[in-house]
Amino acid sequence: MATFLYKLGRSAFRRRRLVALLWVALLALAGVGAATAPAATSSSFSIPGTEAQRAFDLLEERFPGAGADGATARVVFKAPEGQKVTDPAHKAVVEETVAALKSGSDQIVSVADPYTTRAVSQDASTAYVSVAYKVNAMELTDATREALTQAGHQAQGKGLTVEVGGDALQTMPETGAGEIVGVVIAGFVLVVTFGSLVAAGLPLLTAIIGVGIGVSSITALANVLDLGSTTSTLAMMIGLAVGIDYALFIVSRYRAELAEGRDKEEAAGRATGTAGSAVVFAGLTVVIALVGLAVVNIPMLTKMGFAAAGTVVIAVLIALTLIPALLGFAGGKVVGRKQRKGAVSGGDKEEKPNGGTRWARFVIRRPVLVLLVGVLGLGAIAVPAASLEMGLPDDGVKPVSTTERRAYDMLSDGFGPGFNGPLLVVVDGDGAAADKTVSAIKKLEGWAAVTPATPNKAGDAAMITVVPKDRPSSVATENLVHDIRDATGDDVLVTGATAMNIDFSQKMNDALVPYLALVVGLAFLLLTLVFRSVLVPLKAALGFLLSVVAALGAVVAVFQWGWLGGLFGVEQTGPIMSMMPIFMVGVVFGLAMDYEVFLVTRMREAYVHGERPGEAIVTGFRHSARVVTAAAVIMIAVFSGFIGMTDQMIKMIGFGLAVAVLFDAFVVRMAIVPAVLALLGHKAWWLPKWLDRLLPNVDVEGEGLAAHVGGTGSEERPDLVKV
Repeated sequence: MATFLYKLGRSAFRRRRLVALLWVALLALAGVGAATAPAATSSSFSIPGTEAQRAFDLLEERFPGAGADGATARVVFKAPEGQKVTDPAHKAVVEETVAALKSGSDQIVSVADPYTTRAVSQDASTAYVSVAYKVNAMELTDATREALTQAGHQAQGKGLTVEVGGDALQTMPETGAGEIVGVVIAGFVLVVTFGSLVAAGLPLLTAIIGVGIGVSSITALANVLDLGSTTSTLAMMIGLAVGIDYALFIVSRYRAELAEGRDKEEAAGRATGTAGSAVVFAGLTVVIALVGLAVVNIPMLTKMGFAAAGTVVIAVLIALTLIPALLGFAGGKVVGRKQRKGAVSGGDKEEKPNGGTRWARFVIRRPVLVLLVGVLGLGAIAVPAASLEMGLPDDGVKPVSTTERRAYDMLSDGFGPGFNGPLLVVVDGDGAAADKTVSAIKKLEGWAAVTPATPNKAGDAAMITVVPKDRPSSVATENLVHDIRDATGDDVLVTGATAMNIDFSQKMNDALVPYLALVVGLAFLLLTLVFRSVLVPLKAALGFLLSVVAALGAVVAVFQWGWLGGLFGVEQTGPIMSMMPIFMVGVVFGLAMDYEVFLVTRMREAYVHGERPGEAIVTGFRHSARVVTAAAVIMIAVFSGFIGMTDQMIKMIGFGLAVAVLFDAFVVRMAIVPAVLALLGHKAWWLPKWLDRLLPNVDVEGEGLAAHVGGTGSEERPDLVKV
């Protein structure tokens, strides 16, 4: 592989104008596609194989046109202190709002008058109007949303406090300045690392081009493939991080090759052949982790994984082709002034111990101490993960500055917390079966209200609304869902947003172990192929598990317990997003293996060329520690930028990935990995002979490349292109 990539890098360097033109053309093509594609009209969410989904399907079949999976909204009215919403003046305002809502959009299925549907609290201080739509939230037009909010605003100034809640207000997550700050920090880190604005700018430029192509392609295909609103955000998050990192490693290796006296084309070829091999395998681990999300069998998650994986593939291809091409344009400006002066004066700064060398020697002298501190430290941070409670965020976790959160609180105060998460019970049977179901539910504990059954026109199905006593994300509400299912027969199905969240969480739990086995197993085989070792991949996988559990512990502490919540903009604690554990396993595993491949490949390279195990560790750190540190800081900066977003899910993902990279890069890869390798010595690189014969030689260390090019340098190749 190294030889092929070497030739690819040199070819891209020579034909740099053509390569750059092709990538710019791809970016333009994707941009035109995104600009001209019809807007995405659907972002359907389904959970195949769950009872909640079967109930939705039954509702669509037996109650046609009812918008079973359509968006909903609640316009909540609260009278001033000492007054009632049933007072004539206030009642007129509410009824006027109902009329305005009915005529506001043709996407509305129904608008329920609170005075005829008993949607008035016992003390008559609060009332709400329920609005049901034909389509889901992402299919609502801007005019429909505007009519909803306008109806609330018009009523607001007439003596009542009016707030609007429900998923009808759901829109694309707002992007803040955080992502831009993350990129700026990444640029600063690159300048410090390279000492050259040109060298720092290359990874940023190529990462932005790659993300531009990826996100534009997702936007262009969103309508056709039914992609969710968070799909492009995830692709942007991961694409930026890996795009910068992959380019960073190749540019860094290029500079090292120049420092050894090779000419520019030869250096570009060797950098692509060696560091490029590591990029390919690092990218493969990320792709495996993201594509593996398909085993969960939730279409939305599968599409997110495939879209993000596509962006990673683009990042790898850009690193292998566009980076060598741009290096050809950059010439000697990739090397900073200090290095250029050092090269001219014949200095030997490269041989002086750097921070990586000193740290590696410290770890080798005290491997047991470093190992214990690292493991015990991450173990302590992981403790909160034992209290993990999972669910999907609702309006109750939104900032109090939003109308959705204020509507949520008003409903909780006026009717009880369960009104924010009613259960919808669907009976596949006649009126007698429905009445029997109502009686069975009323014998259970945990409900605040049970409405009479509403039959369909054919009389062969009915709907029953059950309001829990507790909030939607509580354990008591989850128990009520399970109790209803246990107390009724197979012809009775429980659904609604709350039941859907419960089923979703359960599906996530059930899929975690198979997914972990698949991803870790495939990556273990891949790393065994790369490192020609059994213990190194095993150590890599165990270290990852430690860092991801510690990251989950930090997420629980901040978002569930509220520790330092104000610092990260968490105004309301609640359960951790159901997909968070499996999502972190997928994404963080791929990113963690990046550092493993980049750091340990250099150690393996030194060991293969005759260095003793301890010396190989020091050599690996001397060449890679600075760059891996920069890469980790960049990833942390990019992911942290998403913490500033208003969407709770994106905020949680950004925080979780940032702390996971922090733990994995600086504790596991920089401390635990060299400590374990120092303790193992030669055994670290042991591989059974029978397995050695079976595994193909992918030549990540560049042995085949060395044989192919020999000692060829610029002095032997006067025909090479001079820049």
